[in-house]
Amino acid sequence: MTAPPFDVVVIGGGPGGYIAAIRAAQLGLNTACIDEWKNDKGGPAPGGTCTNVGCIPSKALLQSSEHFEHAGHAFADHGIGVGKLSLDIAKMLGRKDTVVKQNNDGILYLFKKNKVTFFHGRGSFVKAAADGWEIQAGEEQIVGKHVVVDTGSNARALPGAPFDEDRILSNDGALRIPSVPKTLGLIGSGVIGLEMGSVWRRLGAEVTVLEALPTFLGAVDEQIAKEAHKAFTKQGLKIELGVKVGEVKSGHGGVSVAYTNAKGEAAKLDVERLIVSIGRVPNTIGLNAEAVGLMLDQRGVIVVDDDCRTNLANVWAVGDVVRGPMLAHKAEEEGVAVAERIAGQHGHVNFNTIPWVIYTSPEIAWV
Repeated sequence: MTAPPFDVVVIGGGPGGYIAAIRAAQLGLNTACIDEWKNDKGGPAPGGTCTNVGCIPSKALLQSSEHFEHAGHAFADHGIGVGKLSLDIAKMLGRKDTVVKQNNDGILYLFKKNKVTFFHGRGSFVKAAADGWEIQAGEEQIVGKHVVVDTGSNARALPGAPFDEDRILSNDGALRIPSVPKTLGLIGSGVIGLEMGSVWRRLGAEVTVLEALPTFLGAVDEQIAKEAHKAFTKQGLKIELGVKVGEVKSGHGGVSVAYTNAKGEAAKLDVERLIVSIGRVPNTIGLNAEAVGLMLDQRGVIVVDDDCRTNLANVWAVGDVVRGPMLAHKAEEEGVAVAERIAGQHGHVNFNTIPWVIYTSPEIAWV
């Protein structure tokens, strides 16, 4: 072993993981955090999906695209003339990448400031140890008395249509489209789908949304959902509800989606690019859960109790990889609570008051 046992080892540096590690260190526990996310130069990029391909970059593009739309449509009403508008997508994406890197670097700085030992690489279980759990931390093996798992989630792909991040895109590819497509398809009208659809519509794409459910934004208050549907339709989003998606074919020229509409009629959507936003699945691949008997349910979710304890002694799990909404702020609350529980305090999370928000225009929020 290259290091003495850590009091706490956190596997995953997403919002739940890095917050848990920092809070544990603040409470006087010798803490390590392992994260394998890389930036484009191969360096560490902690922060998980939220920082790298989720909340942070999507908000950066939402802000840029909103400025562009205001300049093109709203400024004139205020007596502001901007002349001929131009769009530099490469620069816009570059700004987004800079914002992401600032967040990555900020987390690494907080680790250093709070004396959290950081390991860059895959974190996984090896076996039970005399004083805790043996953990693979990139190239090294370490021991943790307590282990907190925060390995997050991945985008769910359509059966028979895997993500190539060129034509068929997850949230990751949707944030890196190199030029504005003339036509863009979206399968799923959830938070990610509507936010990404809004970005590319503002920049000039013709966006069509196909939603399997018969109702729009089923989780939102019905009256608000109806108003949102009207607002998005007026903005130019084409939204089809109650569809059944069939075969998806991807070629050099674009993507073709065969589907049945709400009336039961066969239809087809041809687009340059397709964003698939039909939910997310827990990421437990490579965790080596089976080696130590860590219990997962049939969907791959790590089974925990109300306090985020797993079936293994002193092994905890938080965030997207456990039950509950897959939201960064929910993961953070769990991370703080688990660190406090490990330190002998009474960490608390109220699952009845978790806010949700969609950063469209208008923004929609509910608790």
